[in-house]
Amino acid sequence: MLPWKRATITAALAASTLALVGGGACAKTQVTFFYPVQVGGPLTQTIDGYVARFEEANPDIDVVPVYSGNYLDTTTKALTAAKSGTPPTIAVLLATDIFTLIDEDAVQPIDEFFKTAEDKKWVEGFMPAYLASAKVDGHLWAVPYQRSTAVLYWNKKAFAEAGLDPNKYPKTWDEMVAYGKAVTKKDASGRVTRWGVGIPGNVGSAQWLFGALAIQNGAKLMNDAGTETYLTDPKVVEALKFWVDLSKVHGVHPPGIQEWGTTPSDFLEERIAMVWTTTGNLSHLKANAKFEFGMAPYPGKVKPGSVLGGGNFYVFKKAPQAEKEAGFKFVKFMTSDPILADWCIKTGYVAPRDGAWEQPALKEYVAKVPEATVARDQIAISVPEISTHENSRTSKVLNDAIAAALTGTKTPEKALADAQAEIDRILKPYR
Repeated sequence: MLPWKRATITAALAASTLALVGGGACAKTQVTFFYPVQVGGPLTQTIDGYVARFEEANPDIDVVPVYSGNYLDTTTKALTAAKSGTPPTIAVLLATDIFTLIDEDAVQPIDEFFKTAEDKKWVEGFMPAYLASAKVDGHLWAVPYQRSTAVLYWNKKAFAEAGLDPNKYPKTWDEMVAYGKAVTKKDASGRVTRWGVGIPGNVGSAQWLFGALAIQNGAKLMNDAGTETYLTDPKVVEALKFWVDLSKVHGVHPPGIQEWGTTPSDFLEERIAMVWTTTGNLSHLKANAKFEFGMAPYPGKVKPGSVLGGGNFYVFKKAPQAEKEAGFKFVKFMTSDPILADWCIKTGYVAPRDGAWEQPALKEYVAKVPEATVARDQIAISVPEISTHENSRTSKVLNDAIAAALTGTKTPEKALADAQAEIDRILKPYR
């Protein structure tokens, strides 16, 4: 991929480039593709490689990736560009952004691009759980791409040192607490040198992992229409209380808020024996761990359960029609079984199509890294991440409530009651 491919937003939104194709002058259709990652590194190299393969097979289409920061940055930039009249053609944005993007009239339903039986067969190949988070009001608005579930990683060496079976992971909340107590280590002065479990609770991850705790207690956080939340449900309150009590009562969790960004290094450096994080960290942990570890489905109280996460492809409504048609073609390429299988191997994200798991390359990978199937098998007991209208506002309210409970400035009951009242005010116009 040539350097100019790493376009700035300004360059990415420029007029279509003229190129010589097949010996004659032909105007290429330019597809501007916003992708949520910082510039540089292995992910951008992988995306560049896919773009090159697509362009080789489609010489009349020029795909310009715009590496636009994290998910929040990318959504902000995409919406700003759309409002200014220069939207991207396509973008990978959070599945939870769906109501915001629809309310802003920024995106177009994907199903409006279906023209052939092949198109319908392609969409039917996605796992229903992932398609569910892309459907609103009878339309399919997005295409699952880099999807994940949250899982538990455990340090087998730490388990063995504590006298636990290193190949047995906790399947219930009570077992997680018991195992956590066994593997927590203190020095001679009583200072903890290794915590039992860490659940990230900072903004951006708190609402995601809290959704897992809620479903494990038999509760849900919102309705499918994105107009109601159920934060004062006693089972939801109990889930937050359990999270708080891991530190306050049981002493197995770091005090306060465990940071999402430091969780992988905390695990690798053996400061925490069990961590809750994304399947997307599997490749990184495999490459850097100096001890044997396992990856497991989440435990539960009423039942085991996890939450779906990650991003979908969206097509922006006000992009030129020719660009949108070309963008849809690129989306189909990027979500084809061979590409998703390769993406799963290289990143640890969960391929959201059953057919991808039948690809020889992914089958071979799974034979070597059987942990990769944990996330796939957990999808059946996973629920979508909380998503509502005004999602950035409601998510902040919920995240602030979780932070207040974890830091002890409010009780779980008070934090969630206050959050529910504020979210009711925000969502009232949508009911």
